[in-house]
Amino acid sequence: SRLARKSALGFSTRSMASIPSWASVDPAAMGVNLEPHAVLNCVSGTWKSANSTMLIPHPLDRDAPDIFTIPDTQVNELSPFVESLRSVPKTGLHNPLKNPERYLEYGEISRKAGNALSHPEIAEFFTQSIMKCVPKSHAQAAGEVKVTAAFLHNFAGDNVRRLAQSFGVPGDHYGQMSVGHRWPYGPVAIITPFNFPLEIPVLQLMGALYMGNKVVLKPSEQVSVVMEQFLRLLIDCGMDPKDVDFLNCKGPVAQEVITQTPVRLTQFTGSSKVGEILSKATHGKVKLEDAGFDWKVIGPDVGDVDYVAWQCDQDAYASTGQKCSAQSICFIHENWKEAGLVDKMKANAAKRKLDDFTVAPVLTHTTEGFLAHTERLLQIPGSSILFGGKELSNHKIPKKYGAVEPTAVFVPLEEMIKDEHFDTCASELFAPFQVITYYNDDTLDHVLGALERMSHHLTAAVVSDDTEFQTKVLANTVNGTTYAGRRARTTGAPQNHWFGPAGDPRGAGIGTPEAIKLVWSCHREIISDNIVPKDWTQPKTT
Repeated sequence: SRLARKSALGFSTRSMASIPSWASVDPAAMGVNLEPHAVLNCVSGTWKSANSTMLIPHPLDRDAPDIFTIPDTQVNELSPFVESLRSVPKTGLHNPLKNPERYLEYGEISRKAGNALSHPEIAEFFTQSIMKCVPKSHAQAAGEVKVTAAFLHNFAGDNVRRLAQSFGVPGDHYGQMSVGHRWPYGPVAIITPFNFPLEIPVLQLMGALYMGNKVVLKPSEQVSVVMEQFLRLLIDCGMDPKDVDFLNCKGPVAQEVITQTPVRLTQFTGSSKVGEILSKATHGKVKLEDAGFDWKVIGPDVGDVDYVAWQCDQDAYASTGQKCSAQSICFIHENWKEAGLVDKMKANAAKRKLDDFTVAPVLTHTTEGFLAHTERLLQIPGSSILFGGKELSNHKIPKKYGAVEPTAVFVPLEEMIKDEHFDTCASELFAPFQVITYYNDDTLDHVLGALERMSHHLTAAVVSDDTEFQTKVLANTVNGTTYAGRRARTTGAPQNHWFGPAGDPRGAGIGTPEAIKLVWSCHREIISDNIVPKDWTQPKTT
């Protein structure tokens, strides 16, 4: 079989360069070689380019060679993708009654891919590939690879087919029983962001494949090389290359594919603006994990100040704040003032350096745009810069990106909640930036009112061991992934718990069996009714 021909771990390495045998690029050469690596599309199992390409610049050095190119696929080049998607029926590539052996195949593919990502050389290959595209610290990039490997291991063996576990309910009479099944959609689309080049696309892609769907994957242009290499790994682990079409293009072209083919579901991770555009274009056939203006409320019980300060710094500024779960606003009880919490946060932020990528380019905002937003907040009466608010010094980051210090702006709570100021204070800046304010026991309800007014509800943290306080905040908020307790954080998307928004029926989860079933399958009920009683007589017509 296809799987039997593959190695036990799903990988081998070239001894000369320590690059996996399936890989088509050396991460160390990206941004160094004058001839950049050319990322390819893949459609119906064939790797191919397009008539034109896009250059992806080095994010750290405007004078360095481009790190790679990607196909700039145009609408008039979409025919192979359209034909590929149209060839897939609504019943998918497999379902509980069709090609069930594919559940087992994907359990084995998942095992091999997880083993490969757990191998030190393969893990470092992807870590370096991520760091070249999205300069984040080695620990952050390696953590992404580790989480992805753990996810793949979670769905090895029989765990793929268990995602499609059915349930039966006794019928009304002898010979009748209803059985609920998880059914695929057939052709589906996935559009993924730049900030987690491996973890987000892999977890959504594999969930879609496990449930029997055929996927067209459109990655963010800046990081496309990472998923190109991962698809090559999956093929080496036994995946049929026809199961996934890999499309590099600009957003409007991707929308053309989605709307002009029988794509039955589009899963989008990214900005709320694009999410709403896709929702309208697809008539609501979307699952969204979009913007996260994520809040932290630090309760009245002061303790473990150094830990809380460290976690605040990690939540707001790790990966340069370019996480959908990053701490965007922090409500601090006045009891923490004397403990010097904000001063400790400032000291931690000052340790972040471009040299080790603990601060890095902002890929979605220019420096000017970042500083302009900061200045708008400073126009609010009583507001002030707590730290940051400046361009990085001695850098060569391209002007199309942002180069800024980790920043915190204080805004008085009574000003923040005014109608003329609230939208500015609650605007997400996908960057190393947060708003900080203070409250007390008498103004907690104002804080809860502010949380109610926020438009997106992804992650949140209630930093308190006070059970009564914790319960009041949790009972009056809705964020889909909420940490509570002294160690509460806003960032945290491991493979062991649900990660996704709440309060929106289009919300997409990621990583867990519940998330996979919710996003990538629908319910189908089959009622068996087989036995006509021997003494049956025709009743009166009704």
